Parts: sequence; C-alpha cells; structure tokens
Amino acid sequence: MTANAAPDIRRPGRWTNLREQAERAAASFPPLLVQAERIAQTVAFGVHGRRVTGPGDSFWQFRRYEPEDPVTAIDWRQSAKSQHVFVREREWEAAQSVYLWRDASPSMTYHSSDALPSKQERASILLLALASLLVRGGERVGALRPGGETGIGRVALRRLAALLSDETERTGDAPPIMKLPRHATVLVASDFFVEPEKFEAMISQFAASGAKGHLLQVVDPAEEEFPFEGRVRFDRADGIDGTLIGRAQALRDVYRTRFEAHRDTLARIARRFGWSFQSHRTDRGAETAVLAVYRRLTDDHRRGVGRMRS
Repeated sequence: MTANAAPDIRRPGRWTNLREQAERAAASFPPLLVQAERIAQTVAFGVHGRRVTGPGDSFWQFRRYEPEDPVTAIDWRQSAKSQHVFVREREWEAAQSVYLWRDASPSMTYHSSDALPSKQERASILLLALASLLVRGGERVGALRPGGETGIGRVALRRLAALLSDETERTGDAPPIMKLPRHATVLVASDFFVEPEKFEAMISQFAASGAKGHLLQVVDPAEEEFPFEGRVRFDRADGIDGTLIGRAQALRDVYRTRFEAHRDTLARIARRFGWSFQSHRTDRGAETAVLAVYRRLTDDHRRGVGRMRS
C-alpha cells in the first residue's frame, strides 16, 4: 500500500471498531430522549414549519389589514390590486425562552398497569418532545429550576434530557417560583393533584412577571375512570397509611364527579390568567398532546408580536 492509498475498510477489524464507536455514541443518548425524538418527528410532519409573524427581514405572506395594524405596515402595491387593504408580514426571527418543569412528587410514580408508563415517565417524554420541536424552530429551552438556564440546539436538549431522565429526583407538587426573563414561557407537566388555591397562587406569581404558560395534566386511566370493585385498599404515594374500602364501586360516580369538577376548576383558573390547560392520559398516544401544546406555543408567539408592534 502506498502512502496515498485509502485504508482497506473491508477489514473485519475496522468494521468492528466503527460499530463499537457507533454503539457507544448511541448509548450516550438517554432512552427517554430517543422516544421523545420519535414523537417529535411524527408531530413535525403535521406542522408546516414554525413560521410566525414578526419583525424580521424575510417576507412571509400578505394578509388583510386589521384596525390594530400600523398604517406603515400596509403594502399599497398589493392593496391596489384588490378592493381590500393588505399588510405585508415578515417571519419572526427572535427566539423565545421556554422553561420546562416536570412534577416528580411521589404521586407521579403511579401506574395502574405494568403495560403503562408511570405519569412521571410520560410527562418527561411529552416535555422532551416539545423541547425537541422548539429547538428545531430555533427557540431557547431549559429546565425551570434554581440556577437553570436556557440554551439553543442539541446541547440544550441533551442537558434537559439528562435532568428529566433522573428517576431518583423528587420534587414538590408545584414548580419553584423564579424570576424569569420578560415574555418567557413556562411549560409544566404534572397531575395537578393540588388544592385550587395553591394552583392559582402558582400561576399568578408567574403571570405577574409577564410569563405565559401551558399546563399539561398527566393522569393514569384508573385515576380518571375509577374501575375498582370490591374490597380495595388505597395507599398514599407518600407512604402514609391508606384507606380500606369495602365496596369501591359504590364510590365510582361520586369520585368521577369530583375528579371532573376539580379538573374543570383548574382549567377555569388557567384560562383566567391567559394560560392553557390540557389533560392527557397515559394509555393514549403522546403525539396528540404534543401537537396541541405546540400549536398553542406558536399562537402565543404570534400574539406576542402584536404586543410588540403596539
């Protein structure tokens, strides 16, 4: 072989070395991130780009003039071709900061069947899938925790994945209240088994700083349907002695009514602050929940431009 000759990649030893390197690289990715990326890829096919209007240099589209639009935004040449007045919109180019928090309190470890993920695992996957979509759109993502910072690109995504993959982490049932950048966005995934007063206090403190928020309630199907019958002992997730009930089915209607009433109350509180509230069951596909929240994030970004223009 001469000095300029290419190495013989047909040698078995070389292929073995390359395969081992690839396997080591793949092993470094947290399993949750692999699942989340798969979900994000599926959702991405249903989203035609993350183009939102704003002060950029790239032309996006014309749309009908609205009363709140400044006169300087009118495109007179395009308007002259029609009986309507049109404005020229440009693509939004500024990144927003999105902070994500997953409830890791004891109740989130629950799953009613071995075939189902725990609420904590599903919440982690949902947040990571959303983070993956946001990173692809050029947004800044990070964990909502003391000292946490947002970043861009794959480095920020992998840092977030490492935190959410820590199954030993335990938190309270509400995110820490922190000072966030102006116009930041908060994503919270939890079962929200908290008193409405505590829930409202949490939102009001973030909203007071100008943060927008999206709340994703993650529940096990048994928590929503209450399928239990006969003598059932209900133990608390925090280790405190539970309750033994003789005829569990007799409580089903009362339980379901209270469960739905609690959820409705939380959703009503969230709407009052301009936050979204969505519920997801662990026995259902994650793609639908991810797509719904992602679209709301896009809508928030678009409305934020309106505030800046005024």
